[in-house]
Amino acid sequence: MRTTLDLPDPLYRRLKLQAAQEGKTLRELIVGYLEEGLRRRVGEGSPRPLPSVPEAGRRLRPLSHAELMELLDEHGPS
Repeated sequence: MRTTLDLPDPLYRRLKLQAAQEGKTLRELIVGYLEEGLRRRVGEGSPRPLPSVPEAGRRLRPLSHAELMELLDEHGPS
């Protein structure tokens, strides 16, 4: 399928240079980047770890990821 992309000139130049360095066409390079990005997105289905908050900054008891998800489910958008 054909499509048109409007890329900023500096990005286009970087892509062309990268493709030349790898001995690929611009199309091959971009298709590879898109496929890699989609593969990474599929792996994001698992929950990300919560950030650590120092004890001194806590005002509530620490909650597990499961407890937080439960709260979000109970009080999420209606």
